Amino acid sequence: MLRRPNRCAKSRRAFRARWRAAVVKTAGKARHSGIPDPTLSSQGNEDSSHVAAEAKGVSGLADRYAAALFELADERKELDAVANDLRSLRAMLRDSADLRRLIRSPVLSRDEQGKAIASLAQAAQVSPLSRNFLGLLAQNRRLFALPEMIEGYLRRLATARGEVTAHVTSAQELSPQQREAVNEQLRKAVGRKVAVDVAIDPGLLGGLVVRVGSRMVDASIRSKLNRLQLAMKGAQ
Repeated sequence: MLRRPNRCAKSRRAFRARWRAAVVKTAGKARHSGIPDPTLSSQGNEDSSHVAAEAKGVSGLADRYAAALFELADERKELDAVANDLRSLRAMLRDSADLRRLIRSPVLSRDEQGKAIASLAQAAQVSPLSRNFLGLLAQNRRLFALPEMIEGYLRRLATARGEVTAHVTSAQELSPQQREAVNEQLRKAVGRKVAVDVAIDPGLLGGLVVRVGSRMVDASIRSKLNRLQLAMKGAQ
């Protein structure tokens, strides 16, 4: 009895082949640094992968993966779809200590990590490209560098579009109108297009903390109360 070809398996093999080609193009400058090359089999590097997460080399590793993902997304005209997936994943990582433990766990096997991250990708309804990317990270034991890869991809996207990224921390979720108002004010202040990354910190009590590059404006109620407290101490 003839078996039908497994289209999903073929798709995964094709993705891995395309992925290797993309990484080879972006990893050339980093090969002399001693950082494990993502085009190589991860079996020999499995024991050291979590040590690498703490080393300076992790930024180079993450940048190479981010560059390869960016190239594939650009080629497939899915830059925005992948960016939205990564922003959602970044928010999940911020909100879930369990998810952060999952991607950094030295105890879970690659199969266990792969199944868990696949379930997450399905629940989050990420694009097929993002889902394949996450599966590859789990297979290669590189999930620990996912946060850095997300930032690397989004930086590349902002640079390609002439944007600057503003990190905004708010005490509560901003409405679409509030986000648009913040975006417009930042655009006027910076003088160029702005990609706004919003994080929530209830501890601010109210107001916003805005960071663009090395510049930061703290207009939170918590900061104002702290300054008032210091002023009162100085007056005693």
